[in-house]
Amino acid sequence: MSGLQPVRGTRDILPEEGRRFRHVVESGRRVAERFGYEEIATPIFEFSDVFRRTLGDTSDIVTKEMYSFTDKGGDEVTLRPEGTAGVARALISGGLGQNLPLKFFYQGPMFRYERPQKGRYRQFHQIGIELLGVAEPAGDVEAVALGAAVLDALGVFARTTLELNTLGNAASRAAYRKRLIDYLADHHARLSEDSRTRFERNPLRILDSKDEGDRRIVAGAPDFADSLDDESVDFFGTVKEGLDALGIAYKLNTRLVRGLDYYCHTAFEFTTEALGAQGTVLAGGRYDGLVAQMGGPATPGVGWAAGIERLSMLVDDVPPPPRPVAVIPVSGETERRAMLLAHALRRDGFVVELGFRGNLSRRLKRANRMNARAAVILGPDEVARDSATVRDLDTGAQEEVPLSAIGDRLAPYR
Repeated sequence: MSGLQPVRGTRDILPEEGRRFRHVVESGRRVAERFGYEEIATPIFEFSDVFRRTLGDTSDIVTKEMYSFTDKGGDEVTLRPEGTAGVARALISGGLGQNLPLKFFYQGPMFRYERPQKGRYRQFHQIGIELLGVAEPAGDVEAVALGAAVLDALGVFARTTLELNTLGNAASRAAYRKRLIDYLADHHARLSEDSRTRFERNPLRILDSKDEGDRRIVAGAPDFADSLDDESVDFFGTVKEGLDALGIAYKLNTRLVRGLDYYCHTAFEFTTEALGAQGTVLAGGRYDGLVAQMGGPATPGVGWAAGIERLSMLVDDVPPPPRPVAVIPVSGETERRAMLLAHALRRDGFVVELGFRGNLSRRLKRANRMNARAAVILGPDEVARDSATVRDLDTGAQEEVPLSAIGDRLAPYR
């Protein structure tokens, strides 16, 4: 069995990196709670139609990247490639539309079949938020501000740039779509095969193309801003005013788009140059048409998602693991007493390491390797006196302490 390896694009998250992951998740959860968001957890697989309806038949995710399979009951299911669709499905199937507005935070693994690269895996992990039932620009401002606050809590906000754009309302989007089709028609023969397919079904997706030839063509495409009606201009102006009032700086990027029709108004990304080509660490936008497209009631929404892998690569200062107290029996006859003491200390909130074998010297060496703060040594003489020797492993100072007072003596090490 020695030849077994993780599946390509997956990996084991070992304890040291796990602490970084946990720091990202807990920081995101803590900040989201301050904004009034509660945690939701949806299944990691859904009926495939959930994602086909939301991501569109022409998206790369649906056509190339989804992990879909038929289960033993004959149902076609898909490992979730993103989190928003599951939250929207939960709103519909759970009848949650009676309780709007809803504020959700989520975290967990996502799955996409794509080429693994730095900070990107086939099983990857995200934190995200969804604000459902708020049509006002203030919802967009809150979503962006919450994203900025999470990045700030992680100490990475100063190394990011907020890129901002508007996709306008449905009328503005339709007007832009016509202008874009007219422009792309003159370049149709030079588009990539994927983009020629998109041209017929969802031309805005061409703006997302990674093909270099497509990118050169798109560079000359009309600007979305030229197709905005007064309502769209006013909405975006209010969003910008809100961000200005909060002191959140942004850079306008008229090429920042979302190819799917249910997206509207604000689109935003926090990007960084610290990760090379994979520069986006948090991205989101408004999706007022999503829930209705899935068959639910018309429900405005705005949200974002952030990759935990990428964020953890940017985080410099992760809280170290707590330093344990090592409980060390000197001989076999004191091991049972040591086990009982360790259990009592853990119950009282101490992090306790109880070695399973070795003499006093070996166990002390192990305690030092684990960066233990103190050692509680139980020898036959101490046990006979109903006491233990407490050694400060930083200073070397030690004293004998009655077991009845051991918790108070170790309190500074909790």
